Amino acid sequence: IPAIDQFQPDFILLSAGFDAHRSDPLGQILLSAEGYGKLTELVLQLAIRHCEGRLVSLLEGGYDLEATADSVAAHLSALLAA
Repeated sequence: IPAIDQFQPDFILLSAGFDAHRSDPLGQILLSAEGYGKLTELVLQLAIRHCEGRLVSLLEGGYDLEATADSVAAHLSALLAA
C-alpha cells in the first residue's frame, strides 16, 4: 500500500468489526472466519514492516454470535502467531 510508505505511522489502529461475516444478518460482504484471520495477517504484516509491529486492535460489531466468536478466534490466532 503506497500511502503507508508516505505516512510512516507510529502504530496501526485496527477497528476489528465482524459484521461482514457471511452469517451476519447485517453484512453483505460474505467473509468467512478464515478470511478475517487472513486480513489480520495482512494488517499485521503492514505493522511489522512500517511501525515495528505496533498494532492496536479494538473489538467492534458482529451480530451473529457464533460467527463473531469464530471470527474473533481467527483474528486472535493470527495476532498470537506473530
